[in-house]
Amino acid sequence: MKITENELLQMALNLGSGWKVDYVEFNPDEKKLNIFISTVKGSTFECPTCGNQAPIYDHGRERIWRHLNFFQFETYIHGRLPRTYCSQCNGSPKTIRPNWTRERSGFSVYFEAFVILLMKAMPVKKVANLINEHDTTLWPILHHYVEEAREREDFSSVQHVGFDETSRRKGHEYVSIFMDLEKRKVISVTEGKDQHTLKGFKQDLMVHGGHPDNIKEFSIDMSPAFIKGVEEQFPNASLTFDKFHVMKMINEALDETRRKEQRSNPELKNSRYSWVKNESNLNPKQKETLLKLKDQDLKTAKAYQLRVAFQRFWEKDISEAEAYLDEWLSWARRSQIPDMVKVAKSIHKHRDGILQWFKSRINNGILEATNGLIQTAKRQARGYRSTKNLITMIYLIAGGLDLKVTELSQ
Repeated sequence: MKITENELLQMALNLGSGWKVDYVEFNPDEKKLNIFISTVKGSTFECPTCGNQAPIYDHGRERIWRHLNFFQFETYIHGRLPRTYCSQCNGSPKTIRPNWTRERSGFSVYFEAFVILLMKAMPVKKVANLINEHDTTLWPILHHYVEEAREREDFSSVQHVGFDETSRRKGHEYVSIFMDLEKRKVISVTEGKDQHTLKGFKQDLMVHGGHPDNIKEFSIDMSPAFIKGVEEQFPNASLTFDKFHVMKMINEALDETRRKEQRSNPELKNSRYSWVKNESNLNPKQKETLLKLKDQDLKTAKAYQLRVAFQRFWEKDISEAEAYLDEWLSWARRSQIPDMVKVAKSIHKHRDGILQWFKSRINNGILEATNGLIQTAKRQARGYRSTKNLITMIYLIAGGLDLKVTELSQ
């Protein structure tokens, strides 16, 4: 079967019935390929209101859509979208919705699919530079498909949730990230970092078929705002205080003790990682420093012993954990090390939530790893212009969303 060049382009563009390629203009100086299309006389199109086939009423103004490059040449589709008049609707004429572009988009769906795949791998600004577009024209594409994918999300089975906060820039506009710890994916991101974020998550959960009563466990840090938010919005859920946050708090108390003591003991300078890292993770120099100092009569060395002892707490059987924790708290309070006494008071205050780990066995380890990915993306992008952009990127990186990119390119 012999086909013309225009017919070949028409099939390649997947315009669908009722459309034809009229002619092509190639501008080698501007490195652009312009394809001009029009409707076939006598064609009918689907009514945007009821879906019935309807005749063409008139055509709108000429519009231009960016398409995939033809080799190194930017390609643009030029055409006028028809309006149909549907006798069954008896309404005013409506502009059709072609299958090769989205409503109010200046790009073909093939181009958008390509852009989304690129944005999964590199910052939006780099993608914009690569395809010779401004990044402000690409963000709406990403917003659309992420929001569309989230509308299809089902949270009815969510039971174990971890959450933490991150900022758009250092000290600027925080967002709270909620993760399904069983499916290991971010399911909701809300603006702010106080108890009101839990209300926002609750609303988002219910929009997607979940219910507050289904949530059995939350893994959180010891933020009073987070605790209050969970208690108010999810009264049936148990609280597990994240074990990594507890250890971080102890490490910070240990390091603060070292900082104070190094004023009179210069050998403690630059030894931070020898104390706060697990011994198996120390490099040879750090091991040498630890061996040299840990048996000396130093508050830092005593605080280190408390840290090591608390780490063993997580290895205990559930029947031993409560007694072991109480013994550790007594030891820490008697240590006369101000920062360790302070951290012991905080642990005692949150004792039940810490012990809850032995029942729930959940923590925010995967959330911390995800936060690392988010921080890397932020550095590569050199920040985001808006909180909305940050939230969209978090969903793209860690939301496990089905953006239907493959369907766009079919």
